[in-house]
Amino acid sequence: MEIRKTADPTSGGLIMQRNKVHHVHTVDRVARDLGVSEELIQELTLGLEPEDGVIWVYGANDDDGILAFTDEGIEEVELLLEEYHRVSPSKA
Repeated sequence: MEIRKTADPTSGGLIMQRNKVHHVHTVDRVARDLGVSEELIQELTLGLEPEDGVIWVYGANDDDGILAFTDEGIEEVELLLEEYHRVSPSKA
């Protein structure tokens, strides 16, 4: 994320965050690429927030949404998987 000073004089010169995410990967894509189940990724990322690179994507006829990750979110998933395998080596 990039922080920029706004040029809007009505804002009083406050610093605002501007999101520079231009793509995300769905949970099924991340699971496939990492060789694990979607369920495991969903379980491991349950407490993550948008700041961690996790977002929900909703379609026109989709009330449940699809879990998706920014590049930073995928890095977070990889770290969580490393910890999971370290703590639970018998679970692959």
